[in-house]
Amino acid sequence: MALPLNRRHFLRNASLAAAAPAIGAAVASPAAAAAPATWSVRPFALKDIALGDGLFADKRRLMLDFGRGYDVDRMLQVFRANAGLSTLGAVAPGGWEGLDGEANGNLRGHFTGHFLTMLAQAYGSTGEAVFADRIRYMVGALVDVREALRRPPAVLSVAGRFGAAAETPRGSYQYVDLPATALGGAAAVTIAAWVKPMHGGNWARVFDFGNNTTRYLYLAARNAGGVPRFAITTSGPGGEQGINGTAPLPLGEWSHVAVTIAGGTGTLYVDGVAVGTNTAMTLNPAALGTLTNNWLGRSNYAGDPVFAGAFDEVNIWSRALSAAEVAALQHAPATGDLASYAMDETTGGTFADASGRGQHATLRRTWGGPSHPGFLAAYPETQFIALESMTSGNYTVVWAPYYTAHKILRGLLDAYLNTGDERALDLASGMCDWMHSRLSTLPESTLQRMWGIFSSGEFGGIVEAICDLHTVTGKAEHLALARLFDLDRLIDSCVAGQDILDGMHANQHIPILTGLVRLYDETREERYLTAAKNFWGMVVPTRMYGIGGTSTVEFWRAPGVIAGTLSDTNAETCCAYNMLKLSRMLFFHEQDPKYMDYYERALYNQVLGSKQDRADAEKPLVTYFIGLMPGHVRDYTPKQGTTCCEGTGMESATKYQDSVYFEGGDGLYVNLFSPSTVTWGGVTITQSTSFPFEQGTTLTVRGKATFDLHLRVPSWARDGFEVTVNDRTLTRVPEPGTYLTISRTWRDGDAVRVRMPFRLRVERALDDPTVQTLFYGPINLVGRDARTTFLPVALYPTAALDGDLIGALTPVPDKPLHFTLGGIEFAPFFEGTEDPTHAYVERVEPRVVFAGLDSQVANPARADGTTLLDDVWAEAPFRTHHALILRAKAVVETWQALGALTDKDAQRIVNTARRAAY
Repeated sequence: MALPLNRRHFLRNASLAAAAPAIGAAVASPAAAAAPATWSVRPFALKDIALGDGLFADKRRLMLDFGRGYDVDRMLQVFRANAGLSTLGAVAPGGWEGLDGEANGNLRGHFTGHFLTMLAQAYGSTGEAVFADRIRYMVGALVDVREALRRPPAVLSVAGRFGAAAETPRGSYQYVDLPATALGGAAAVTIAAWVKPMHGGNWARVFDFGNNTTRYLYLAARNAGGVPRFAITTSGPGGEQGINGTAPLPLGEWSHVAVTIAGGTGTLYVDGVAVGTNTAMTLNPAALGTLTNNWLGRSNYAGDPVFAGAFDEVNIWSRALSAAEVAALQHAPATGDLASYAMDETTGGTFADASGRGQHATLRRTWGGPSHPGFLAAYPETQFIALESMTSGNYTVVWAPYYTAHKILRGLLDAYLNTGDERALDLASGMCDWMHSRLSTLPESTLQRMWGIFSSGEFGGIVEAICDLHTVTGKAEHLALARLFDLDRLIDSCVAGQDILDGMHANQHIPILTGLVRLYDETREERYLTAAKNFWGMVVPTRMYGIGGTSTVEFWRAPGVIAGTLSDTNAETCCAYNMLKLSRMLFFHEQDPKYMDYYERALYNQVLGSKQDRADAEKPLVTYFIGLMPGHVRDYTPKQGTTCCEGTGMESATKYQDSVYFEGGDGLYVNLFSPSTVTWGGVTITQSTSFPFEQGTTLTVRGKATFDLHLRVPSWARDGFEVTVNDRTLTRVPEPGTYLTISRTWRDGDAVRVRMPFRLRVERALDDPTVQTLFYGPINLVGRDARTTFLPVALYPTAALDGDLIGALTPVPDKPLHFTLGGIEFAPFFEGTEDPTHAYVERVEPRVVFAGLDSQVANPARADGTTLLDDVWAEAPFRTHHALILRAKAVVETWQALGALTDKDAQRIVNTARRAAY
């Protein structure tokens, strides 16, 4: 039916997904045949599942608009700057994606990788050419960046004061290196230059001639006070003889600066006017001797910033020019007799000296250049180098360079998989070649130390991405690279079932386990899969909040501590994103419904609720933390909107449909209830529903085929889950928390209707059963109220025999899934508003009440907070009123035996249960 599929084209065509099933006797598609043999079910490519109108489509539409409109040159700014290329006037997104962001912008480049993945998924989902066009443009720019990094730096020519000038962009770490003889041993000098500073970093040098931090002379564009400073010393900063200017040099404008020294007097000029004089200078350039570091734009102090801006007409004379001569430099070029650089070169990296002394200068990078031609990043290789000798984390020095590499690698790979752009594959493969060249030479002990360092050693989901790339390239070095990220302490403890998560950074470690599952696929080493399975059970449910999220202030606490960790900094959004990936990956190997139950919980609550329900052209509007303490207001633009969570949020919002259906050798799995159409070989299956506003769904088959349809029966669907095929009710009783299989030869127009009544239920915090969160079916309900203490809630007085607590809530007209309780509005968590919310409430049931009938008896409680009524209703559903009475009687006898009830009160409770009207 199709040409054989080689390894390279497997992922491109399938995105690690099955594009079509084996239906009946049909031949399996090439994509399905090429999927890892360890997978017993496979996902579909995004292009094979069309998302219908509804909740998910509405959220996605906002992100697609952001992806269509955001200026991609802004995403590329930090990459181009690092390579010394023109940034085309673009301004970096800011926050974590820019040099002025947190920790000196040490994570820059990560957001661009996420953005590429978002565009790739958007194209895969919609087929809109605009997304493919933007991908191709960005990939082409990154090809240019890598090519520029492979070469010595080349001049970036810009308009100057008298013609062309040379720019050293901020973030390029470029400077001009002058020969050691540039000052010619002169005792009297004038050093003059036109400069156009583009950033106001203190202590960035216009020039610095020295050997170290002891013997030097320099001119800083700005000192600590923001004004120019000239200084000369033979004994370090304490011996500096200096001159300070009087006003800052304007940013983005040309200024002429000059320094003259002769006969013990030094003068600093700005724009031809003397702004400072020192008549007590005992030092001159000749006193410094021969200096080896003669630089324009770079300081002998490693911590000082590199000058960001442009140079024009740099000249050095062997005498002190007069004030009139310096003033004349404002109007025409001149030629210094020691060195003279017009800075008007348009190619290459050499600046010609016109003095006749042959003092030609060279453009250089402070960090030299990449160690391998595959290197690609938005900052120098120095972070990767420094990590190798670190013993503890310091994100102001090194902030997760391999994490950022992962985002870029993943974005490029996704670009290739969804558009077929071979340049993206070449960039991704080159990155892995470079990483292998670095890491394969390091001792095992160094790798283990690196990966165990908090923050600095974080590497995200790089193992998963490398394994996916290996499936395409087949390079042995790529699989070997993936294994170099093994963190043995984590793997070994998880294999042994030893929980060491307390105190660990959550999102640093969750994606490691997803990578281990992929390593199992590639190597068949059981320890990888065992570690991932056991790890999952350490997070769900004992470290999981009701919305599916995990972590507090980014870290895990002891298992079972939920109420005790509620704060404004719960549930980092990236954690939910990565737990969904892990759950999905584990389901590929073992179709345990618990994985998809969790998937539904986290997707329909935290992930949907993390996206604000409004349009914005500049920000994706996704939460970082989701605070679960009373009265929390979600922040959708944390840290200028370019954090890791905004990045994963962009991805989540463009792949909502990726786990609605899976294909297995025995049929089709329907995992989630969402309006959608899946194309599967010769048939299509359309799911028509407004779920969760509708308590059911209809699946319609188009085409003819024989296969098993596996319908997930959610664990929350305890009563009334009903399935009909062509209006005939199935006689099998669906069991919550399983898959219901329908085996038949399907014909065109066959319809499967699913009814799944929602019930109101509570989930208790494991460490305090009085702290509870409300669910209506799969949907978490939050109270909207500004108070910052727990809302008291009583639910048992109106509980139904089936245990449904919905009687306590009053529906709000014309607002689906909105209710009131005690005057407070409760709404779905998934609504992305800025209302103060209460995800957890305090359960207060002061007296024993049945069906609104008050026994006038206090509801006794144990030391842990559980009550008599909790014990009664724990056995719901009750098939009859009599069954409830018997349960109440048995519970009352137990509490009597504990001495918690008098005989009189016990009888009152039982009589009230009898008289209650159900």
